[in-house]
Amino acid sequence: MRPDHEVLVVGAGFSGLCVGIELRRKGVRDFVIVDAAPDVGGVWRHNTYPGVAVDVPSATYSYSFEPNPGWTRAFAPGAEVRAYAEHCAGKYRLRPHLRLNTRVEAADFDEGADLWRVRTDGGEITARFLVSAVGPLDQPKNPAIAGLDSFAGAVVHTARWDHGLDLAGKRVAVIGTGASGLQVIPEIAERAAHLDVYQRTPIWVFPKIDFAVPRAVRLLFRVAPPVQHLVRYVTAAVSEAIMVLGIVHYKKAPFLVRAVEAICRAHLRRQVPDRALRRRLTPKYAFGCKRPSFSNRYYPAFMRDDVELVTEGIERITPAGIVTRDGRERAIDVLVLATGFRTLEIGAMPPFPVTGLGGVELGAHWDAHRYANYEGVAVPQAPNFWLLNGPYSVTGASWFSILEAGATHAVRCIAEARRRGARRIAVKQGPHDAFTADMRRRMKGTILAQPSCASANSYYFDRHGDSPYVRPQSGLYVWRRSRTFDLDDYAYTSGTVLH
Repeated sequence: MRPDHEVLVVGAGFSGLCVGIELRRKGVRDFVIVDAAPDVGGVWRHNTYPGVAVDVPSATYSYSFEPNPGWTRAFAPGAEVRAYAEHCAGKYRLRPHLRLNTRVEAADFDEGADLWRVRTDGGEITARFLVSAVGPLDQPKNPAIAGLDSFAGAVVHTARWDHGLDLAGKRVAVIGTGASGLQVIPEIAERAAHLDVYQRTPIWVFPKIDFAVPRAVRLLFRVAPPVQHLVRYVTAAVSEAIMVLGIVHYKKAPFLVRAVEAICRAHLRRQVPDRALRRRLTPKYAFGCKRPSFSNRYYPAFMRDDVELVTEGIERITPAGIVTRDGRERAIDVLVLATGFRTLEIGAMPPFPVTGLGGVELGAHWDAHRYANYEGVAVPQAPNFWLLNGPYSVTGASWFSILEAGATHAVRCIAEARRRGARRIAVKQGPHDAFTADMRRRMKGTILAQPSCASANSYYFDRHGDSPYVRPQSGLYVWRRSRTFDLDDYAYTSGTVLH
């Protein structure tokens, strides 16, 4: 049976676009990129809440082969990131391959035909090879709080912001103080009549060295790309040093984590003179257990008379407001959920049901037996399938170096299968098990294995207590490994593959 396409890529964010670019580089033209959204951009198309911006230096936030000299700020606003995605889709001729407004519902491997049958809301698509390139921060997560559906006012999640919502003169509550909450809270504080911020777990916050990038510097980056590459390497190296030395090799360099925590505490002391308030904003878990962020505006928001930090647990939500465990009800008009995303759970990783050999559904299999894979992208139960942003894939390097590594791995495999005339390619059980065992062994020396992380409420951890969101290796190693892993770690079933 001839499939509709040789390769089907799910997701038109930066991961999916990168796979498409790599496929074209390898001479593969028969592929389609499907996405439920009306255009490319992924998380940067969905997240448009006030204050949204990258929370890493802009210099590192681009493809290594396509630096963006036009960032207007050191931490680029979300609209510019979305525009960069649209630019890449056009420059690398991916738009003819896009199938937008198409939601993938499930994928099943046809063992007889050695192809994937992908069910979408617009009908079935078949493909020899399937790549899931949906980012980990894709599906908004609502809190499991009694009475949430009963609230009579407006409810909005930061990942699906309603720009018709007017906060002027309103009493607003924000639930969540992670990376999104940290950005949106100062914006809401300036618009609302009163703001209550419900914090379950404080966040480590760095001072944000943000500034407008002068036009002369942008021109220099455009006419002399090596200068921008140098800036990228420096900022990436700093991030890598903190991640690899402080978090991955924590037992060898605990002093680095303590030094970073000291920087964050000093930043908090400078901005919040109230000692009692400072104590409530100070994390009790070690730096690295949970995603940190940068801000100069987050802490000062709590110094306003019209902003209250609420650390008492929420008992329930009523039609008129929020009741905390001490019995107090705070009346509100608008409820903002800055509660993050579904990550390490069924339906989120993978982002849709994927049924492979013997009827094994990958998400359910992982949920029952712990997350495991090969090089962060492949499993024996799912031939001809690669999952970018899967278990053990995220390092401390630039996000783009992570997704480039995943795309390179997947496309190398597809190219090798084509070269061998193989209808089926699947990672062997031995290399798969060896990689997973190595990841779990390395994890024992990281900050994530420390007892204090138990109180972090971090999406790095799953229900088994594992932290498979993180790959405990350097970004440079992972980047190199994606280009040098042994292609014979995969088994190939020969046959005629129609290109």
